[in-house]
Amino acid sequence: MTRAEQNAAYFPNGIPQLWCPMITHFSAAATPDPHRVHALMAHIAPSVKGVLIPGSTGEGWDMSDTDILRLMEVVLERASTLGMHVLIGALKPTAVQTRASIEATLKQLGSITGDSEPASAMRRSGVAGFTVCPPTGAALAQAELKAGLEDVLALGLPTALYQLPQVTRNEMEPETVSDLAQRYQNFFLFKDTSGEDRVATAALDYQDVFFVRGAEGGYSRWPRSAGGRYDGFLLSTANSFSAELGEMLAHLHAGRQEEADRISDRIARCVEIMFPLAGDLKAGNAFANANKIFDHLRAWGPNAEAHDPPMLYGGTRIPADMITQGRTVMTENGFDLSVGYLGVG
Repeated sequence: MTRAEQNAAYFPNGIPQLWCPMITHFSAAATPDPHRVHALMAHIAPSVKGVLIPGSTGEGWDMSDTDILRLMEVVLERASTLGMHVLIGALKPTAVQTRASIEATLKQLGSITGDSEPASAMRRSGVAGFTVCPPTGAALAQAELKAGLEDVLALGLPTALYQLPQVTRNEMEPETVSDLAQRYQNFFLFKDTSGEDRVATAALDYQDVFFVRGAEGGYSRWPRSAGGRYDGFLLSTANSFSAELGEMLAHLHAGRQEEADRISDRIARCVEIMFPLAGDLKAGNAFANANKIFDHLRAWGPNAEAHDPPMLYGGTRIPADMITQGRTVMTENGFDLSVGYLGVG
């Protein structure tokens, strides 16, 4: 199957331009909260048609395979009815562990659908593919990164490659990505959250792999509709600013760069302040923690401080004073918190 044929099978209306690596709401340590997960999905669905679970923003590097499968079942309960495509994050430090995670997921999808054929079970369940990183390690050579990714791509399943040096401590070179794109038709999407954008800006042939940017900031200058090098975004802030990001993309498609820039700048100012603060917490990561703060405010509106702060994977909660800080940042940048999407206003 060619890349174009695979994309048509899994994305009959085209690959979505805006993706969200969803935060994971927990009701107890390592226990997803279905009500809150479904509420967030419904909230972002008008603008977001693709989700990654669990990405770094969903604390995916901390989760066991059992945790991932439990969250996947919760998300798949609503994804199809909301028109959402789902990527499953198999975020592991080695290729062996990555393959094992994918195989465990396929087994579960077979049980859910009653279909033992992996690709068919994926399509029937709404799973569009798997997201993987190169093996972890700062000392690994490009040949070792490539070999690890080849082991996963050899499964023949729709696969997205994720440039995440903040965790893997290495980067795929443009030549590595181009070579894999030319040899593996099932490699269909590349996400770069490095902020360096060296792969996207290199003048190489990537065989029409769909490029999404994961780094925060400067949003309005990166899409192809603005003269940039990316086909879309897979952004942690799509958890909390989905409508605004969708509006920004609409402005760009219509040639309204200034309007797009204004929205981009407002979101970026919130990120510039809250991400460093959230990254200082002892648990979680900056992507997850900051977006849980923003989402808590979006969900509960004016009464956010009256509700328990968001829970992290290990069962601890974000400090209450950070919710107040988040409210100040969002309101100062013109985001309306007078009504929450959970109906509180």
